[in-house]
Amino acid sequence: MAEALLADMVTAKPLPPAALPKYFDARGVALYHGDAVAVMEKLPAESFDLIFADPPYGLSNGGMSCHAGKRVCVDKGKWDKSRGASGDFEFHRAWISACRRLLKDDGSLWVSGTYHSIYACGFALQLGGWHVLNDITWYKPNAAPHLACRMFAASHESLIWARKHKAAKHYFDYKLMRNGDWNGDIIKKANKQMRSVWAINTPPPKEKTHGKHPTQKPLALMDRVIVSSARKNGMVLDPFCGSATTGVAAVRYGRRFVGIDVEREYLDKYAIPRLSDAVKEQDKNK
Repeated sequence: MAEALLADMVTAKPLPPAALPKYFDARGVALYHGDAVAVMEKLPAESFDLIFADPPYGLSNGGMSCHAGKRVCVDKGKWDKSRGASGDFEFHRAWISACRRLLKDDGSLWVSGTYHSIYACGFALQLGGWHVLNDITWYKPNAAPHLACRMFAASHESLIWARKHKAAKHYFDYKLMRNGDWNGDIIKKANKQMRSVWAINTPPPKEKTHGKHPTQKPLALMDRVIVSSARKNGMVLDPFCGSATTGVAAVRYGRRFVGIDVEREYLDKYAIPRLSDAVKEQDKNK
């Protein structure tokens, strides 16, 4: 499948060289298949302006959740199985350390997660010497209900935005984030500072034409991350790219993208078709 789609693409603006073959290579877009840390170790240092990471939450251990009003098993695959508290923390320390080497001094890192993972990631960032700029609450107005009715229904995820150290001069497009109703946020009002609570629905059907990745993020969320903290033509990395929503947003707004995923199925079924569609759509709009 990858080869068939690749035949229609033309490579331009070369991406940073790496000591491993690309799984997919298009105009300003590259995908690698493999373990995130192992792949990142082979990418050149200080080559990315922005890194967005949505690491495994460690929830695939036989639990139940709600999908489309029905009780379903949350097991997503081996990649999402918990290693235990200490094992999960060491995993987060390892990939965050790898990100630090790859990020430019004026770049920044976004980390997404639920309470199952975000605190471990935050502590790993602190131990690694990072400086936290914001913690963003992504509020989901259309979140699924809690079936057991024994606790509050989970309706948000957290995103940590950090730079390499406190003195770093990170990029932030303040004016763009202030002006206008950005991608339908029901809280954001025109010409007001954007707050740290973002009300954005989960991915709509039009974003799932190639199927739905189990942890897919909405484009409205990733659009905002990309344009706020990466310059035009900047290099964006997603080490757990899944369905490549980060890459689609990057292509839409003129940024270059490198994605990594350990699951070949996700790259073939979701990431490559979606990125191919995004590049072709940009060609139509030129």
